[in-house]
Amino acid sequence: MSTRRGIFQLLPSGLAGIEAVVADSAHAFGRHTHEQFGIGLIERGAQKSASGRGVVEAGPGDLITVNPGEVHDGKPFDASGRRWRMLYADPAQLIAAAGDVMPSAGFEFKAPVIRDNRLAMRFSDLFDAATAGSDALHAETALLTLTAALLQPRPETAAAGGHVIAARERMDDEPGAALTLTDLAAEAGLSRYQFLRAFTRLTGLPPHAYLLQRRVQRARQLVRAGQPLAEAAAASGFADQSHMTRCFVRSFGLTPGAYSRP
Repeated sequence: MSTRRGIFQLLPSGLAGIEAVVADSAHAFGRHTHEQFGIGLIERGAQKSASGRGVVEAGPGDLITVNPGEVHDGKPFDASGRRWRMLYADPAQLIAAAGDVMPSAGFEFKAPVIRDNRLAMRFSDLFDAATAGSDALHAETALLTLTAALLQPRPETAAAGGHVIAARERMDDEPGAALTLTDLAAEAGLSRYQFLRAFTRLTGLPPHAYLLQRRVQRARQLVRAGQPLAEAAAASGFADQSHMTRCFVRSFGLTPGAYSRP
């Protein structure tokens, strides 16, 4: 898709659970999340982004990564924008590959930016294998090789308050529900301000922004499954299709219609 801000294209992928995107754009992404692991390669230009692992800068030849649920943004250094390729992998797909290397562990990307020519070549091999109709053996080998090099065991962290986690899980399960801060705080046994602070510490986003991201992710699933756009907007909790489209573009750089036609 070509827009005033550049080009975004979702390519057909021969690997189950993997989405491939190419972009050349000056688009500035607001704070958002993905349900998938993301790994990409900057090919031209440079960008700055705030991630859950700090503010980072990436330029030509750098790999960029994002973990599922990690709040991040991204903007180019200047009006010339940047060109990049990105692979988004369903967590089950990538964790299964990582489990072949180190069974019985949770995994995450540790570094948001990686400067390593060898790994950049491995990424290009995987991207080409996934999008060029290569045989399954080549594609699966490329996925396993890159995964083994990038994913690391996730350390155990202290659990957040159970009632706040329950509120997050409710948003995950019912993104279209009409929720209020008063109701969520009351269910958690906290004041509205206490709940707001605890929820933001847990997720990196205030409740309204987190719920909006969950609605965008739900809409992505429905659109990908072929549901008409107006129906997907309503089922995801958006006021209308236009609202869904604006949020979709802010998060993915693509309109829902373009996303439905890889």
